[in-house]
Amino acid sequence: MIPHRIEPAMKYRRPHDEHLGARVQMFLKGPVKPGTFAGKAPAELLASGDWAWHDLQTAVSVPEEALTVWNWNGRTTRWGVDQSFELVAEGLPPQTLTLTRQKHWISSITFHADQGVVPTRMTLYAANDSDSEIQVRSLRLWLPQEGGRWQVLFPQDIHRCHVSIPAGEKGVVQVSTGPLPLTYTAVELDTTGGTLWSHLRIKPEFFDISAGWALGSSEVTASREDTWPFLDLLCHMHVNTAHFESAGGYSDNSALYERYPLKRFHKLWPLETWDRDELLPQIHGVEFLGEPQYGGGRPVPPQEVFDKLLPYRESRLATTVTHSEERIWRFYAGLSDFPHFDAYRVVAPAADSWRQYDRWNGQSISWGAPLETIGDLCRSQRDLNRPMPCAVWSQGPHDGWGGGFSLFRSGRSRRSPTPDELRVQALHALASRITSLYWFNLSYKSLMKFPDTWEPMTRIGREIRMLSPILLEGDAWKFERRMAENGTPDWELSSIISPGVALLFAIDTRYTINAEQNVFQFEEPRQASFSWDLPVWLQNPQDVFRVDADGVHEVRWKSDGRQVTIDDLRSRDGIYLAAKNSDVRQKILDRHRQALEHEQKYPVNSAALEAIGEQTP
Repeated sequence: MIPHRIEPAMKYRRPHDEHLGARVQMFLKGPVKPGTFAGKAPAELLASGDWAWHDLQTAVSVPEEALTVWNWNGRTTRWGVDQSFELVAEGLPPQTLTLTRQKHWISSITFHADQGVVPTRMTLYAANDSDSEIQVRSLRLWLPQEGGRWQVLFPQDIHRCHVSIPAGEKGVVQVSTGPLPLTYTAVELDTTGGTLWSHLRIKPEFFDISAGWALGSSEVTASREDTWPFLDLLCHMHVNTAHFESAGGYSDNSALYERYPLKRFHKLWPLETWDRDELLPQIHGVEFLGEPQYGGGRPVPPQEVFDKLLPYRESRLATTVTHSEERIWRFYAGLSDFPHFDAYRVVAPAADSWRQYDRWNGQSISWGAPLETIGDLCRSQRDLNRPMPCAVWSQGPHDGWGGGFSLFRSGRSRRSPTPDELRVQALHALASRITSLYWFNLSYKSLMKFPDTWEPMTRIGREIRMLSPILLEGDAWKFERRMAENGTPDWELSSIISPGVALLFAIDTRYTINAEQNVFQFEEPRQASFSWDLPVWLQNPQDVFRVDADGVHEVRWKSDGRQVTIDDLRSRDGIYLAAKNSDVRQKILDRHRQALEHEQKYPVNSAALEAIGEQTP
């Protein structure tokens, strides 16, 4: 059971629905068919508004030795924490079940494909919220038989584990699984605190960076060589993904696609066209529903979203859903294999009410919202969809946000984020442990209108390439919001833990409003002391250093075992690594060199980019 939550930092014109339900996964062994829940059939619970969505219409009876999983998402408090209901199902005796808040759970699962797209190992983190230590004893996957239905899961080999998780901590389990099919699995983790379960799709995790709908204009999809400088710019910024299915003059030009290999992110239908071995490495995920919480004026009900994505469950293609509004997105939790949200903090349409934020000494503004609410949104999305990986649409340059909305009648002339505003939003997302980032929206016109954003996005891309193994193998750990002595925001400290290194973020929240330009501005670097707790297996690190797009940097640090403390002169942000072994530093330097070599392969030619616009009819 994954309890619903409401993010208190967010401000809206309309209040939250105060009902807090829960997302539930029920694991059943043997031939069982769903019946009634608290005396009602699933369709009745959906019609009455008690449930937001369910997959029980896909339920099948399975053999005695097999397992199946029923999923539903409660919409009301009646289907939330500590609520009981009577289950009547064919193959089971009538029984009363209680949705008890768990003290132990699986917080994240990542499947790794070291070559190609077939995962051969996995990293799992389990949280222990009890007051006593627990031991992880074994892990087992349940999988469909080859050619079998995705709902019918059979037991696989048991992997013995010996992991201790102290009270209030997390533990990490790494398993070499051998080749895994790209389908749904039940994960069974045996611990002394009880058996922990999760149901999710096996998808190989890569940190992809998307350019959005960058290939949608004629001047960049033509096969003329004089349009290649635009693709050079995207690849220079470490973009490897875009929203397209087939882009004439690009994806049908094998030489051009081989030089600029952008992964596809689209509807990818019909399945027989796209679910092919040779195309799987070129696919990021399925995306065709837009923002269903808005749905072009009519919200698409969660059950309708599930139904539209259902055909993909038979395939090897991972699905995505773009969440838009935290006020109601808990009802859409769990619908897709790779959820992400779309929210920007300056001069853009927004679901939240920016004038309600009391953030800048009582000053109310309509052109921006607190940049750090990106982190609040990430943590909400992550918690509601665990243990699935999450991504984020991050605000980039955009040519299309004009002055026609009352939102923009605010005196701010710049209709896109400044380099600082752009970077900080992306950093808040990274610090929350996302596994892909999508820029909105790197069209040719947008990039040419705001060339001062090219270098900041390149630097973020370079840093992602340096840190992606940690982001992919890690899990979110601690978060702290630090205030200055006068009670105003100062810093936010976040950490991501992995098997060998802790990734530590300090993000500056002591920014102010530039009254002349109506933009957010940061102070000059100031002396600061940052402390982060470390999990038991990373305590007493051997090496601590700062990382940025320029490489690695020495810092003053100390460790008392439980914590690491860093003294540094910083503004805007600081990214640090606390490594258990001294070889981590060289690995980061190697990845930095590789990122620079990649950028040199795709040089930026400003004059050639200008010429594209001049030569386009």
